[in-house]
Amino acid sequence: MPTSALQVARTGLEAQDTRMRVIANNLANIGTTGFKRDRANFQTLAYDDARVAGQRSTGDTAFAIGVNLGTGVSVQGTTRVDTQGALNTTGNNLDLALQGDGFFVVETPGGETAYTRAGNFTLSAEGQLVTAQGFALQPAIQVPAGAQSISISPDGTVTALVDGDATPAELGQITIASFVNPAGLQALGDNLLAETAASGAADVGAAGEAGRGTIRQGMLESSNVNVVEELVEMIEAQRSYEINSKMISAVDEMLRNANQTL
Repeated sequence: MPTSALQVARTGLEAQDTRMRVIANNLANIGTTGFKRDRANFQTLAYDDARVAGQRSTGDTAFAIGVNLGTGVSVQGTTRVDTQGALNTTGNNLDLALQGDGFFVVETPGGETAYTRAGNFTLSAEGQLVTAQGFALQPAIQVPAGAQSISISPDGTVTALVDGDATPAELGQITIASFVNPAGLQALGDNLLAETAASGAADVGAAGEAGRGTIRQGMLESSNVNVVEELVEMIEAQRSYEINSKMISAVDEMLRNANQTL
């Protein structure tokens, strides 16, 4: 029926609009440190079974095929693509990048634990290693006043020269969190992610162990957004939107002709 076709086309418009929003967010964050691109996933809506295959057509025969009319499409969800971003050298001793799986662990002002791939850390007024928003790295790394030559090894061990000593003093160790299903983490904004029931509990330990990535000092991980890929996705979404719009126009024309004829 024409009215059903209008409904199907409307769901297509809504789905492609959502897809375009995902693409727009990816492109907007192309310069965001540690950003992971999202992908929109779709699913069919319920089908109207006008006739089921195998249903009796006569007393002795059955229909070999059915009549199943789809009712449209909906967004199943968005998937974060956790592929490695390129590592760019910055020369800043407090810039850290993760090469491999895992997340840095930070504490929000509300006392909750959050996770991030953005390693552009700095020192607070108290000498604590914090994110650009001031969220403290966990476990806390306290750098004494006047400390020089801060060094962070691939396993997260932090050392520095303190009070002119010739031997570097160990200040602590940065630990890395890994998850069974990192795609299940909830995005909070500010480059932060939160644990959910879908992600599983965080497995926190030393970098480079149990499948966790290693830490690279003086480097930052760029976003994994590929401009060419996103532009292709954008063109495809735009064409799909136009086709669904034309479907609505075509069905509207059919209804107008039917009204005029009848």
